[in-house]
Amino acid sequence: MHPSEVPLRRATDRLIFILNILWFVLGGFFAGLGWILAGVIMAITIIGLPWARAALTMAQYTLLPFGFRNISREKAGLPPTLGDGPLGLLGNIIWLVLAGWWLALGHVITAMLLAITIVGIPFAWAHLKLAGLALWPIGREIVPA
Repeated sequence: MHPSEVPLRRATDRLIFILNILWFVLGGFFAGLGWILAGVIMAITIIGLPWARAALTMAQYTLLPFGFRNISREKAGLPPTLGDGPLGLLGNIIWLVLAGWWLALGHVITAMLLAITIVGIPFAWAHLKLAGLALWPIGREIVPA
């Protein structure tokens, strides 16, 4: 990193920190807890293990969405898992039909309401990122932006 880029990077890091704190305090904490609870319940059922990992990934992203993005595990350079192949496709289709579409719809509606105000636009954008992940979470990874 060039020395002239350091102040800009620090300002960006501060903004990301402030946005994540505001998000966390204004509902992100409870949304993240909900996803953690869902992941634990899915893991207990054994049959829900693929969705448990996806729910915990969603929890991580829901707790601190600013400064992170979701990408495929392949792009993240991670070794393939069962969720990256045909079983992952099947799992995502089941997820989409049973839970993903209404979760995504909730995030989109919330984003539309937040986008009405200038202050709400960053939070609306975070909800749109979460809506995309809610549709197809298996085989995704959360990485720094």
